Amino acid sequence: MNLVEYLNGQGYEVHAPSVGPVSSTWDRTCELYAQLTGTTVDYGEAHSKAHNHERFGREYTEPLVAQWGEKINGGQRIKVNLIGHSFGGATVRLLASLLAYGSEEEKAATEGEISPLFEGGKGDWVYSVTALCAPHNGSSLTEVLNSVGGLVGIKDTTDMLATLCFGVAGITATADGIYDFKLEHFGITDTDLNSAIDAITASGNDHAAYDLTPDGAAELNKTIKVDPDAYYFSYSYSTTKSGSLLKGQVPQTNTLPILYPFALAMGSFKGTTDGGISIDETWQENDGLVSVVSARYPFGDEFVEMPLKSSQSEEEFEIQRGIWNVAPTKEGDHGKVIGLNSGEEVPKTFFTELFIMIDELER
Repeated sequence: MNLVEYLNGQGYEVHAPSVGPVSSTWDRTCELYAQLTGTTVDYGEAHSKAHNHERFGREYTEPLVAQWGEKINGGQRIKVNLIGHSFGGATVRLLASLLAYGSEEEKAATEGEISPLFEGGKGDWVYSVTALCAPHNGSSLTEVLNSVGGLVGIKDTTDMLATLCFGVAGITATADGIYDFKLEHFGITDTDLNSAIDAITASGNDHAAYDLTPDGAAELNKTIKVDPDAYYFSYSYSTTKSGSLLKGQVPQTNTLPILYPFALAMGSFKGTTDGGISIDETWQENDGLVSVVSARYPFGDEFVEMPLKSSQSEEEFEIQRGIWNVAPTKEGDHGKVIGLNSGEEVPKTFFTELFIMIDELER
């Protein structure tokens, strides 16, 4: 099923940009902005120097959203609704934050022309931000890797990162194992997974493997601000249940097979990260890749609980701007909302209901 084609056929304008699967949140955000605006990717002067890669990347000549940010029809501004699944949640969060507030580091470091993305003052370009199964606070799977990874078939960082970035996206290796990683700014063209990961991890923490850790996510969250004028929604899924004989959480039998061992390992893991973050029993319920506690909202951000659909309190609930509206956790694994292990009707229904809700919000 092509979900984008289906939603466009329902009268919505929907686009699915493609950003670097193993790139950092920052780099992915810059790539997303360039695709939406039809410009050359600018990773920023300060960021590029700090992480030893080229400042500019691919050129996009046609914007995905024509006239984005412009005022038409008597002053009505063209806005977007940003939706990010999994690691895409951090990407859309950072994009909304940079549009609203810019980057003081890039302003200070850039001599000459600076990307409009880093200037700020564009908070009214975004209407809503929706995160689906997003590791707002990182994934404890990265900590599992360092302790019990071998017991569940996770051999090394490459295996883990490949699963996080490719497994639930339905991406399979090409015949020769070559992918387009969008890493030209690191001097990397089409290459195999191991070479790509080795190249970017050797350069520091400017990659997905770090941003997906609880420590990396905590650092990232310090830089992302909520736009007070935008609506924020977050949806979490759970594919585990309390174990009857074992402590912790165990996967449901209908969990996607590729995710089952990860759900099992995360469901019993406890520990402390190098940065001192406690991964306790509250992290054990998970969707196979992301703990429910991490997917609900970024720690430290304001939030409000949305009521169950059709509950008595639903009529009284008011969706607020500038605060996370956190939906009740749904049953299913990490890929269910996008149609993996769930069939076509689940994502069709979910996204249709989401769009109807957004359409009904106060302008």
